[in-house]
This record gives sequence, structure tokens and C-alpha cells, in this order.
Amino acid sequence: MRRLPVLGRPSLSLEQEPQGLFLLWLSFMGLLVFGATLMWQHGLWHRLVQADPTGLTIVIVLLFMGCSVWAGLRCHALGQQWQALQSDAPMASITHTSWSHDYLQARHHPHSDKHIVLQVLSDRAHGPQEMAWWLNGIQLKLGLLGKVIGFSVLALELGRMDGFDPQQSAQMLKSLTGGLGIALLTTITGLAANILLGLQLMRIDRFADGLVAEILSRGEAQAMASPPAKAAE
Repeated sequence: MRRLPVLGRPSLSLEQEPQGLFLLWLSFMGLLVFGATLMWQHGLWHRLVQADPTGLTIVIVLLFMGCSVWAGLRCHALGQQWQALQSDAPMASITHTSWSHDYLQARHHPHSDKHIVLQVLSDRAHGPQEMAWWLNGIQLKLGLLGKVIGFSVLALELGRMDGFDPQQSAQMLKSLTGGLGIALLTTITGLAANILLGLQLMRIDRFADGLVAEILSRGEAQAMASPPAKAAE
């Protein structure tokens, strides 16, 4: 995946702008809302609900919506940290909620452990995404669960067939189609939600990597500049 021209970049050019990552997320969500609106106008959502009596499809969609909203909030929070880091203000005037402020202050403390400070910075940047990635996997597992339920219904209906009755063939085909529809709809919905949410989380992780790398480079630059200042004193 790192060899792909777009996915391998730590951050896109738009993401370097103030709240660029959040704007990129808004553009992506705008496309999804446009597609969902088209599905609503053609009655596909109503058919989707009717074709899945288990309700797993709706659960997957609601889970995707909740995780996407969280991803937007996370994009906004990371954008604020990037703005605080890229500001030309002196270090003393940067807000104390900035990760770069906390890292650089702890790094210059004589009794601080640099490994622990680095671990805290990495956990701030990547820790919240771990739950989102877990929920992203749950979407796929719910789709597979619906597939199992659908084929189970299909197998039960086939087991009830004692013989071929032309008068009951229509009802039997309807039951078989219902089980197959549950399996296909939940699987497709789970796969689509997993891919779309994964795209959002991937860009968040790559942006967080770039943010951490920039903070570390600032820390190294200050560490290299501090010994000559002490010697001059």
C-alpha cells in the first residue's frame, strides 16, 4: 500500500492548509451524502430495509455514520494541533493544550524520560484511532454474520422441502430468495462500510504520522541549538 502514489504520502497538499484535513473529510462526506440522497430518491433505502428482516444492514449503516462523525471531530482536533505547531508565535505563547508545547516542555525538563515522553506523544496522536479501527472491523464481521444467518435461513427452507409441489413452488422460491437476499445485502453493506471508513481512518493515521514527525523534528532542532547557548552563558 505504501507504493501507491496517493496512499503512500504522509499528508496531501490540501492537508497542509489550516484545517485542510477537516475540509478533505467534509468533501468526502459530501460525496457520500450525495450518493445516499440518490439512493433515497430511487427508493433503494426502503427496499434495503424491507429485504433485511434481521436489521443488521441498518445497524451497519448507523455504526458507519457514528464512526464517520467521530472521524470528522478527530480531523478537526488534529487540524488544531497542526495549526498550533505551524504558528509563528513564540513557544511561550502557544496554548498549553498543544501537544508540541507539552512535548517540548517535557523534553527540556532535566528529569524527564525521553522514551516516556515520546510514548505519550504517540499515544495522543494514534491512540484514539485504535477503537475506530476496531469498530471498522466490527462492520465487516456484522456483514459476515448476516451472511451466515442468510444461508442458515436458506438451508432451513431447503430442509423443509419434502417433495416438489408445483402449487407451493412460488412460496418456496420466495423464502429461498429472502435468505439469499439477507446474505448478500449484509455482506455488501459491511464491505462497503469497511472500505469507506477505512479510507477516512487511513488519512487520519497518515496525518497523525506527519504531525508527530514534525513535532519530533522541532524537538531535535531545539536540542541541537540549546548546547551552544549554554556554552555561551
